[in-house]
Amino acid sequence: MKTRKPTLEKINPEFGSSILVRKHNIDAYQGEIKPFWHFHPEIELVYVNKGKGKRHIGNHLSYFNNSQLLLLGANLPHNGFIDRLTINGSETIVQFRPEFLGNHFFSVPEMEGINSLFERAKSGILFGVKTKSKIGRKVEKLPEKEGFKQILVLLEILHGLAKAEDYTILNADGFAFETEPQDSTKVDVIFKHINENFQSHISLDEIADKVSMTVPAFCRYFKKVTGKTFTKLVNEYRVVHATKLLSESQMSITNISFECGFNNFSHFNKLFKEFTGKSASKYRGELKLIVQ
Repeated sequence: MKTRKPTLEKINPEFGSSILVRKHNIDAYQGEIKPFWHFHPEIELVYVNKGKGKRHIGNHLSYFNNSQLLLLGANLPHNGFIDRLTINGSETIVQFRPEFLGNHFFSVPEMEGINSLFERAKSGILFGVKTKSKIGRKVEKLPEKEGFKQILVLLEILHGLAKAEDYTILNADGFAFETEPQDSTKVDVIFKHINENFQSHISLDEIADKVSMTVPAFCRYFKKVTGKTFTKLVNEYRVVHATKLLSESQMSITNISFECGFNNFSHFNKLFKEFTGKSASKYRGELKLIVQ
């Protein structure tokens, strides 16, 4: 059995630096780094350029296409994005402790906006096209800066994000997450199994066995940790995959529903509308009007 990566991720900046800045290009990292369900005490700023895939942040699930700019608060559980990038895509990640400039730096009046930004980030923030276009370029250039200049540019970025009005809170309903490593490892096993098998039927016996639990114990545990039933989460994975296929393929909506693991088209239509707020046909029609 392979040793599982730790789910409490340790962030280690380079010597002489208080923040960690990394830029990954798909050609160098494809197949080398796998996403896993994890959390860390550092705030994380993520800019994906020319990538597409699923967002799984707290209890939020959605699909992104082309690019995204995210700010994730400390200890907000999420999956990585690196293996979902497309050819020629890149991902720039900036990770830093909330107190990396001292315990009271962001408490002074001049930093009130950024301090408020950090509070919102506890639920995960997705920025819109306007801010993404303006700030994304600055984030991508951050790895080229060093020392004092890098800190100054990061503060400029955070100031810009604090003033942004085009953003969405992803995990608005909260997430009942227990930060004990052993609990996080269980959730990682569960989510990985769902991600790999959601297009087929996953029985409660099968998934409970994966984490060595009885079915009743598993159901209680899963609802406590995620705030959802197992069936609801699997169906959300299927709907998110459907949004991907609606965006990227010319398959009929009926075929998409079966491709995503639904064996009843009416049930698919009902769940899709509950999850997205619109029918699959309307969703596909609106995609043509969206400029990424």
